[in-house]
Amino acid sequence: MGLVHFPVRNKHGGKIASAVTTLDIHDLARLARTYDVRRLFIITPLPDQQELTRRILRHWIEGYGGRYNPHRKEALACVSVAGSMTEAVARIQEIEGEIPLIIATDAAYQEGRSISYEEARKVIRGNQAAALIFGTAWGLHEEVIQQTDLVLAPVLGKRGYNHLSVRTAAAIILDRLAGQRKD
Repeated sequence: MGLVHFPVRNKHGGKIASAVTTLDIHDLARLARTYDVRRLFIITPLPDQQELTRRILRHWIEGYGGRYNPHRKEALACVSVAGSMTEAVARIQEIEGEIPLIIATDAAYQEGRSISYEEARKVIRGNQAAALIFGTAWGLHEEVIQQTDLVLAPVLGKRGYNHLSVRTAAAIILDRLAGQRKD
C-alpha cells in the first residue's frame, strides 16, 4: 500500500503536497497488519514530513511506545517512508523480485480505466505483486493516476455523498479486496 502526499489535489484540483498525519500512519498501519499487507509506504518528498514520520515510527517501534503498546509496534513495523512513487515502486520491486502492478484509488469513476472490485480481487490474489495507492487531501493528482496500471472503481454510498477520509475508504477497499468472505 502507498499513501501519497504529493502530488495530490486540493479542493480546486490544483497540485499540492499535503501534511502527514499521525492518525493516517497509525490507522493505516493497523489496517495493513489486519489484512496482511507486506508494506505501507508513506510517500512524501518533504524532508520535514519524512522526519516527522520516522520520529513517530521510532517512538512506537524502538522507544517507549513499543514497550507500552506491543500491538501498535507490530502494526507500525510494516511502515516505510518513500520520497516518491518511483522510490516506493523500486523498493516494492526489491521486496517482491518483480515490478508491481500499481492500482490507484479515486473517488471518481475513470471512464475506460476503472476496474471492479471483483476484477481487482482476481488481480491481487494472482501471482503478480500489486500495490494499492491512496491519495491524501482531495485525492491523487492526475499525474499519479496516469502512472498507474489500473484504477479501482470508487466507493459509492447510498446518497451520492462521496467524501470519505482516506482511512475510511482504505478500510472499506481492503475489506472488499482482501477480507475473508463467509457469506
